Amino acid sequence: MMKIAVAAMGNTVAGHFGHCENFIFFDTADGVITAVNSVPNPGHRPGFLPNFLADNGAQVIISGGMGGGAVDIFNERGVEVIVGVQGDATAAVESYLKGELVSTGSICHEHEHADECGEHH
Repeated sequence: MMKIAVAAMGNTVAGHFGHCENFIFFDTADGVITAVNSVPNPGHRPGFLPNFLADNGAQVIISGGMGGGAVDIFNERGVEVIVGVQGDATAAVESYLKGELVSTGSICHEHEHADECGEHH
């Protein structure tokens, strides 16, 4: 059993992790989705969301873009980070379960986009 979280805008993978509308938790077992639960984004503040997701059992996080600070916290918590994903959240999880979803590693570093990606300097 594995829990996968997707940063989403409704049912679509969000372009920016910290500013998503909701997080969709997918419970999976034996390569299939067994349960889906969407929760509203509880609020964006530095370091909060990665710990919120890890505390809720997420073992994988799927998102479009994500700031380096969030990635570091997920890494510390042992959560696999997959970024650069677009499209339908359920399809992304299904691709991940088949081993077909690959992280592009597109972590946002550019200062002018800092607010969008959840990095605070």
